[in-house]
Amino acid sequence: MRVQWLIVCVLLASAVKAQKPLPIIGYYAGRNTMVDSFPIEKLSHIIFSFVHLRGDSLAVMNANDTLRIRHLVALKGRNPSMKVILSLGGWGGCRTCSDVFSTRRGRKVFVHTTKKILKDFHADGIDLDWEYPALANVPGYPYKDADRDHFTEVVRRLRKSLGSGYEISFAAGGFTDYILHSIDWKHVMPYVDRVHLMTYDLVNGYSTETGHHTPLYSGPGHPESTDHAVRLLDSLGVPLSKVAIGLAFYGRIWERVDSASPAATDGLYRSGHFRSGVDFRNFPRVLSADSGFVYHWDSTAQAPFVYNPGRGWFATFDDTASVRLKTRYALDHHLGGIMFWELAGDAFTEGLLDVIYKEDHY
Repeated sequence: MRVQWLIVCVLLASAVKAQKPLPIIGYYAGRNTMVDSFPIEKLSHIIFSFVHLRGDSLAVMNANDTLRIRHLVALKGRNPSMKVILSLGGWGGCRTCSDVFSTRRGRKVFVHTTKKILKDFHADGIDLDWEYPALANVPGYPYKDADRDHFTEVVRRLRKSLGSGYEISFAAGGFTDYILHSIDWKHVMPYVDRVHLMTYDLVNGYSTETGHHTPLYSGPGHPESTDHAVRLLDSLGVPLSKVAIGLAFYGRIWERVDSASPAATDGLYRSGHFRSGVDFRNFPRVLSADSGFVYHWDSTAQAPFVYNPGRGWFATFDDTASVRLKTRYALDHHLGGIMFWELAGDAFTEGLLDVIYKEDHY
C-alpha cells in the first residue's frame, strides 16, 4: 500500500510539473528605452500600442513609433522566444475602422498593408483592438450592426494572407454587451491564436458611481467581472485555451465620493466623479496611508480598493494580491494566458509582472 501511495504522489507531482506556463502578454505604450528597465525575459509577448489606419492602409504613424517598434524587436536579443505584436487601434484609435472594414476594397488594402508592415519590421503578428464593433464607443465615432460580420471577414482574410507564420489576436471588451453583440465567436475563433479579454475598466471614467474596475468575481448587483466574462464565453462555446484574461497595471480614482450613509464608510458603490488614472508604480506615492487612504479587501469580488474619507477619494485597482489570485485562476481554468495593460505602468523591480511570473512558474 505504501509503494502504491508513493507512485500516486510521484505521478501527481509529475503532472503538476508538466503543466506548461501561461503565456504572459504585455501591451506597451511607453517611451523607447523605458522598456529596457523591465524584466522582459518574463514576457512571452510584448504588444506595441498602437498602429493606426491611414486611409484604408495599416500605418505606423511617425518616426518615433518606427523607432519604438524596432527597439522592441531588438529586445529579442535578451528574450529570443518573445513575440513582438503590433496592435491596431486602442480606445479612440479606431475611428475609421467601421467604415474601412465595411467595404471589400478597404479590407483588402488593410490586409495587404498589414502583411507588408509585419514583414518590414520583422514583427510576429497583429492584434486588433477595435473598441468596439457594433457598439457605441467613443462619443461621435461611427458604428453599425454590420461591424460584427465585417470583423469576422477581416480576421478571415488576415489568416488567409498571413498563413500560420504570424499570430492574430484581438482585444475584446470584458463586459456582457460586447461578448453578446460585438463578435461572432463561432466563426472568428478558428482564425485567431488568442483573444485578449479586457477584464478591466468594467467601471470606467464615464461612471458616476464607484466600484471595482477589475474584479475577479461578481458582487451583488454588479455582475461584470473576470469570472463572469470567462463563464459567459465558455457558455458560447469559445475555447478557453484561447482566452487570456486582462489585468490592470493602473488604478482609477474618484473624487467627491458620497459616504454620508453610516453603512458606507468605505466609499464603495457610492456616487462620485471620476478624477484620473494612476500607474501601479505610483501607488506608494499617490494612494499611501500617509496621505489618508485606508486599504480594503472585498472578499466577494476578491478585489482591493482604498478610500480617503477626509478627501472623499476612492481608488480601484489590481495589486499583488489580486494579480496572484487572477494568475492562479487562469492556471486552474486552463486559460490561454495572462494579459495586462500596460507594462510602462509597472514598477521596475518587485512589480506586478514579477508576481505573475512567480505564480505562473512555481
